[in-house]
Amino acid sequence: MKIYFAGSIRGGRVDAQLYRRIIDHMKALGHIVLTEHVGSSNLCLDEQGHTDVAIYQQDTAWLRESDIVVAECTCPSLGVGYEMAYAERYGKPVHIFYNPAKCALSAMLIGDSYFNIYPYNNEDEIFSRLNQLLKL
Repeated sequence: MKIYFAGSIRGGRVDAQLYRRIIDHMKALGHIVLTEHVGSSNLCLDEQGHTDVAIYQQDTAWLRESDIVVAECTCPSLGVGYEMAYAERYGKPVHIFYNPAKCALSAMLIGDSYFNIYPYNNEDEIFSRLNQLLKL
């Protein structure tokens, strides 16, 4: 399965190590993560040399190519919110994880019955749910 993983980039990188562990877990299950760069600790440096237009075109192409979208939304991000709406527009299944002890998830996500939303208290809950969602 081709997975589009969404996590905050310009909105904040506080959860970048968690993103890396989620991405590594999905890859270990045998899936292709189109956006594995989101887990990079050098992402701001990685973006250098890429125009905003090029980033938008690549990310939206990956969204259209993906079979499923997995997002970690604890760190608020305008870009991730846009990606969720874009995925909905193209009928991609969307699975959103967030830690309610660290944030209040947007009503625009919670209020939209299209999205599958999973609050978690520890990251083992994320991996357990991913095992269920991404069974081969």
